[in-house]
Amino acid sequence: MTGLTKLIGPFRQVVPMTGLPLKGAIPDIKLAVITEAGILVEDNKIHSIKKFSELFKDFKETNTEIIRLEGDHVCLPGLVDAHTHICYGGSRANDYALRNSGKTYLEIAQAGGGIWDTVTQTRKATKDKLVKHTVKLARRHLKNGTTTLEVKSGYGLSQAEELKMLYAIKEANEILPIDLIPTCLAAHMLPKDYKGGEEDYLAEIGNVLFPKLKKEGLAHRIDAFIEENAYSAKQIGPYFEKAREMGFDITVHADQFSTGGSEVAIQFDALSADHLEASTPKEIELLAKSNVIATALPGASLGLGCNFTPARKILDAGGALAIASDHNPGSAPMGDLLTQAAILGAFEKLSNAEVLAGITFRAAAALNLSDRGQLAKGFLADLAVFHTTNYSEILYNQGNLKPCMVWKNGELISDRHKG
Repeated sequence: MTGLTKLIGPFRQVVPMTGLPLKGAIPDIKLAVITEAGILVEDNKIHSIKKFSELFKDFKETNTEIIRLEGDHVCLPGLVDAHTHICYGGSRANDYALRNSGKTYLEIAQAGGGIWDTVTQTRKATKDKLVKHTVKLARRHLKNGTTTLEVKSGYGLSQAEELKMLYAIKEANEILPIDLIPTCLAAHMLPKDYKGGEEDYLAEIGNVLFPKLKKEGLAHRIDAFIEENAYSAKQIGPYFEKAREMGFDITVHADQFSTGGSEVAIQFDALSADHLEASTPKEIELLAKSNVIATALPGASLGLGCNFTPARKILDAGGALAIASDHNPGSAPMGDLLTQAAILGAFEKLSNAEVLAGITFRAAAALNLSDRGQLAKGFLADLAVFHTTNYSEILYNQGNLKPCMVWKNGELISDRHKG
């Protein structure tokens, strides 16, 4: 071995999330668990996982740093949240109150609330203020076990304002130990102040903003909201075609209130189709036959008081299911991935293995990342560690059992033992 090494353990259980399929149902019996384990880290990656006593015997006389844990600990891969909107200005607490009083999401938007309210407040915010807010929320995610976090633009809705958001996300990423994965969501809705129609706006973004994103490395992912109050499948076609020609990864806000978006995701070989609360058996079957990952967003269901994504049906049909928080100021303000995933599991009757897969390696695949989401040789040493003897306690406690330690790239980033 070369480089800096450290041995972490012993863990009562390590759940590596290895040897599991990307698609389809996963019974808990398929979940591998390594007991009384140690994790050997070389530089920022996992070198090996085996009995702690064996690793200690082999490496105690070397320059390996021994980090001995006292008490009971269970280790999962660092969580991956593949869909958030944590770069924004203002609050939508009033929207939440109106929804709970009986107003619909679309009615609130038509009355001046909704996405455009956040656009207005985000445009007023300076880049530095957006950086500070994004860092604050990302640190909360990190403390709760998430080590990779997708972050979208989409509250700027002009070339200059979308760039401001993406610069803010980039600067936040440079400050934080967590990995922020930027996505351009300039096609969130047609800006109310735009002098032209949907096709004109999309063409302008594709022709002018896309090259800037490529040149400055601000985002390699393009998203769009396909919905009645946003963009139609027909309107978004040339936009995604342009994105695909330029080598961007594609993801889609699909089937949230009406269907159509998931079929677009399949047509353009998107990495994921996210939301899917309105998906019918037709869309479920098409998704299951494709390589598109279906990403459930239970935070939006909780925030809006609507149905959950049909996760059980997607898995039983043979689809790939990821689970993300959709943390945003409007429909999903909670931003607690583990709590939301546990609740989705209870309502949709998902096995522990299926829920954990949805917030680890399947979520990583939705971001086109193959170096995380599992604990195996060569993978990033991203660890979420819980003070318990049994991994089943994590979902059983529905978010009340938080990680006591979080490691990112082999470094201890969060330690609740120390406050």
